[in-house]
Order: sequence, then C-alpha cells, then structure tokens
Amino acid sequence: MTDILRPGILDFVDVAVVTIIIYLFLRFIKGTRALQILIGLVLIFISTLVARTLNLAALSLILNSLMAIWIIAFVILFQPEIRNALARMGRYRLLRFLVRSESHVAVAEIMKAVEEMRKRKIGALIVFERDIDLGEYVATGTRIDARVSAALIVSIFTPPSPLHDGACIIRGDKVLSAASILPVSDEPWIEDYYGMRHRAGLGICSATDAVSIVVSEETGGVSVGLEGKLYTNLEIKELTAYLEKIYSKEEK
Repeated sequence: MTDILRPGILDFVDVAVVTIIIYLFLRFIKGTRALQILIGLVLIFISTLVARTLNLAALSLILNSLMAIWIIAFVILFQPEIRNALARMGRYRLLRFLVRSESHVAVAEIMKAVEEMRKRKIGALIVFERDIDLGEYVATGTRIDARVSAALIVSIFTPPSPLHDGACIIRGDKVLSAASILPVSDEPWIEDYYGMRHRAGLGICSATDAVSIVVSEETGGVSVGLEGKLYTNLEIKELTAYLEKIYSKEEK
C-alpha cells in the first residue's frame, strides 16, 4: 500500500508534461476570443461538479449537455487557431533561432522603408513570420523570394505598382510575397477608426503569432499588430526598439 502511494519518477514526469501542455495552451489563447469560451467551459465544469456533489440530477443533465455543445463549438470556431498551435509545436528551436537571427538583419532595412513611406504617406502592410508558417497566406499573393531591402519594400507599396494592395510577407531576411490576402479582424471597435490595412494587420496577428506593421496612407501613422493587439502612432525609433526587443527575447 505504501509503495502504491509513493510517487515515482514517471509520476513526476507525467505531472510535468501536463503542466507544460496547460501552460503552452493558456499562453497560446491569451488575448484571443478562445479565452472567453475556455472560461465559459471551466465555469460549466465547476457548476457540473457542484451539481453532482449536491445530487441535483436535472441540473447535472443540463450542464453536461451544455459542456458537450461548448466543446464542439470551441473546435469548430477555432480550427485555424488549433491548426496554428499544432504547427507551432512542430517547429524546431534551432530553426527558429536561425530565422530570427536573420530577422535582425532585415529590421534595419524595413525601418528605412517604413520611415520613407511614413513621410510620403504611402500605405503599407508588412508581416513578419515567426513560429507559425504563413505559407497559406503567401500563396494568395505574388511570390517574390528576394532579400529584404528598403528600395524593394518601397517599390512594392508605391502606387501604381500592381502589388501595392495587400500584404508583404517576410521570413527572416527574405521577402516571400507581395499583395497577399490576410484574414480581416471582425472586432467591432476597429471598423469605426481604421481601414482595411489595419483590420488585416490585426487579423493576422490574432490568427497567428506574426508581427504586422501598418503604415497609414491618410496620416502616415505607423502601427504594430502583435498577439491580437494593435499598437498605434509609434515613432520609428520606438518601433525599431520594439521589434528588436521581441526577437531578442525569443532567441533566449
């Protein structure tokens, strides 16, 4: 009996693995709509336990039915997020390190381009790929596969270039595509203040872990989309430091 109750190495490994999975899952859904549904599921689960403890048969039946419906709804509504989470888990840390190191090289050129487009009020939407592969969005645009340079970025977004509408997607120090179509955020507040570029910039950083940079053609203002949030009216120095901090933090 004592041996059964005594925890072994496998028990500690089991608990550690479960803890890591829960941590990664909560980190992934933080700041997304999925978190709200998860909270609802937890509340229903707790209510179900209370109902069973108090032998409330009718209430337990209703709550069990709701739990099943919410779980199915969670899977259906958040298929892209679940797919992206699996893609993120499949990446190797060494490969991520190499790609992010290359991203540092591209930051300076990107900032030169952003500064020029800001001054000339040229609208732009630039997306940095991180852990989650953006191949499905690259496929919607025109393949470029060229090394990042300020001149290239500015030429892409300067009208009447046929590529100036849509997003420019960057992986490491390579421009993968231009005129790519991104998911558009359906957050009600953004429609009242911003146009399609900002909505797409917020949409891609909500659906994936990508970082988006948006330059407004109306005001020349610069915004950054990250983890489902949009940070607006950033200065170039502030933006540069912000991006370098993101990549430096992830390489540790």
